[in-house]
Amino acid sequence: MTIRPLRDSETALLEEFLYEAVYRPDPSRLLSREILRRPSLRIYIEGFGTLPDDRCMAAEADGRVVGAAWCRCIRAFGHMDDTIPELAVSLLPAWRGRGIGTRLIQSLLCRLSEEGYPAISLSVQQENPAVRLYERLGFRICRQTDEEFLMRCDLHAKPASPKG
Repeated sequence: MTIRPLRDSETALLEEFLYEAVYRPDPSRLLSREILRRPSLRIYIEGFGTLPDDRCMAAEADGRVVGAAWCRCIRAFGHMDDTIPELAVSLLPAWRGRGIGTRLIQSLLCRLSEEGYPAISLSVQQENPAVRLYERLGFRICRQTDEEFLMRCDLHAKPASPKG
């Protein structure tokens, strides 16, 4: 397993990772891919690599990308302010539960910290088990709606470096 920056030639893969990032309480219930046409979701991937704050780390195994953690400064679900990028992360289903998501996020946090970003934010469904992962990585709940938490991780202190 290698964690590395996503290559420009691989940005089209983010559509699949965005689809996988949409939380489903029942993973066996598939969502229509039409959901990816919604402007509120397209903003996470459309033209990725063209905005100055676009960053993405990829998990590569067996010669293919199996996960991604990416961020950009956008006005989306997890927006806090225009200087704080919003995180999205997902793995292909067969690769979940192996600590890869943790490594991806840690790598991205380290990169953003080294580049001087003050923080990163995200929006997550309250019932999503990933909330615990985000809390372990230093995210804290800043706001909540009936269904979601808006979380922030301050980057002034460098996060622990990922292994490998």
